[in-house]
Amino acid sequence: MDLSSLKDCTLCPRECHVDRTAGKKGYCKATDELIVARAALHMWEEPCISGEEGSGTVFFSGCSLGCVYCQNHNISKGLAGKKITIQRLSEIFLELQGRGANNINLVTPSHYVPQIIEALNISRRKGLAVPVVYNSSGYEKAETLKLLEGYVDVYLPDFKYMSDTLAEKYSNCRNYFAVASKALEEMVRQAGEASFDGRGIMQRGVIVRHLALPGNLEDSKRVIKYLYDTYGNRIYYSIMNQYTPIAKHAAYPELNRKLGEEEYRELVDYAVELGIENGFVQEGETALESFIPEFDGEGV
Repeated sequence: MDLSSLKDCTLCPRECHVDRTAGKKGYCKATDELIVARAALHMWEEPCISGEEGSGTVFFSGCSLGCVYCQNHNISKGLAGKKITIQRLSEIFLELQGRGANNINLVTPSHYVPQIIEALNISRRKGLAVPVVYNSSGYEKAETLKLLEGYVDVYLPDFKYMSDTLAEKYSNCRNYFAVASKALEEMVRQAGEASFDGRGIMQRGVIVRHLALPGNLEDSKRVIKYLYDTYGNRIYYSIMNQYTPIAKHAAYPELNRKLGEEEYRELVDYAVELGIENGFVQEGETALESFIPEFDGEGV
């Protein structure tokens, strides 16, 4: 993979045109140096991703979106993590496979796509054989995703908003729906029909996550309806209630509470009424800070 694209970076929809190879930083705050905050077995993904053995998650620092409520804010905005080489990233993939990971789970990877492809080429030559999961905000360029064909087996994007007003208010992004819908179309084209191994671990396919935000039930319903009208049960749905108000938002008081049980139940019931069959829901105390991993450099 040619890393020269980082000289005039347009990997994400922000299209900053900065020379990251010269140490310049665009919206994502990343140069061409890989920064990874954690690489470990993760048990808190969807059951067909984590299974009993865990998902081999690699948390990359930096982000092209920037949600005000981000649960991983100290890596997405603070760039906590360790600088590593492409060679070291390839070793991490193999180490996670050696620990029994069901897959390699790339979390917030879009601004490092060229380096990730290089690392996957190296690790595959050395025996990497588990599926690769692309775990992202959904705010992706379809052109960048095309580079990943043959490298990614499972796409695990968010689909956050239908409303451009909400997208701009909470994620500094006026065109989220237009971009995310095109990106998802490309993900579904690549991944095709979902398939699972004998243990129920997804080998190929798309799972779309929607994090329900307090007070935004109607937009959440619009998201779910759009997805079902467009893809039906060709994709899997993960409707999440784990929104966690980590800090008080003076400018967004409506976000200073957890999602109400009735709000979430109404959204899940709506999805069932539409005809969604391939879905995951969350129960119990998922909206706890303890479910947010420590970004302490483990495994890096």
